[in-house]
Amino acid sequence: MTESRHAVPHEVSRAYCAACGTMVSREFRRGPDGRPHARCPRCGGLERHRFLSLLLGVLAPELRDLDTVVEIAPSPQSTRLVDRLGARRRIGLDLGCDGREVDALACLTRLPLRDASVDLLVCYHVLEHVPDDAAAMHEIARVLSPRGIALLQVPIKVGVPTEEDPSATAEERVRRFGQADHVRWYGDDFDARLASAGLSSVRVTPPALVGEAAVEWFHLMPHEMVWVARPGKDVAAPMLAGGPASGLTAAFDALLSDLALTHAKVDRARARTARLTAQRDALRARLAEVRPRRGVEVVTRLRRVAHL
Repeated sequence: MTESRHAVPHEVSRAYCAACGTMVSREFRRGPDGRPHARCPRCGGLERHRFLSLLLGVLAPELRDLDTVVEIAPSPQSTRLVDRLGARRRIGLDLGCDGREVDALACLTRLPLRDASVDLLVCYHVLEHVPDDAAAMHEIARVLSPRGIALLQVPIKVGVPTEEDPSATAEERVRRFGQADHVRWYGDDFDARLASAGLSSVRVTPPALVGEAAVEWFHLMPHEMVWVARPGKDVAAPMLAGGPASGLTAAFDALLSDLALTHAKVDRARARTARLTAQRDALRARLAEVRPRRGVEVVTRLRRVAHL
């Protein structure tokens, strides 16, 4: 990742979670695969949850007065973020009962929802599990309202086409796709697959959305991608690092630059306070030593006067 001229010192940036909106008092914990500084110790949110929070903030003008919001395979962290939108109805769906709190068991290829009834659909890391992902994409397009938005995330390799094999054994899936329950690893044609299903999409990365400095501040994964999809068949130019940004980059850079300066001032003030405290303690210790001697001198003089 290229260094930003507004880069924030590590001790400042390491402990702010955009998912729960708090500064935590210790470092983020390791993620599921052992990656450092991934999981918030307060809310348990990962990089994708912090990025989702920021993305929902950017889309806020389009997410007003929502009727129905659907989460596919929801997590507690994503549900809390979606609940902030104040939709009149939130529906959580999943294929199986694996401990998730859902409203109904349903397959993504046959959603129990009316046509054009969903204003926001969040589907993170599900499509790579579905053998017939084309049917799943068509279902997402079918249920989105004319103003509807789908936020999609899948594992992807840039520069290669999608590799898939639903008939592969569990061992082969681990070797080829990273997990025993994955049937593919998406490639550059993912956008075209969405378009064929009736979804117009643009891919977004954290640096393009909020800037390099904010990526460090919020502890995001710079190469993470989210697809913002709507009804249609157009594929927009990716919002990638170095490309046209959302307009938040300059604002975040300025804010974090001011924060870094403020932090430096606070550090200098603390150092000055520490020096003054040390000087005060030294003077008190010296005074404590001087007082007994002065007392003895005064008593001796009084005795001399008394003997005159």
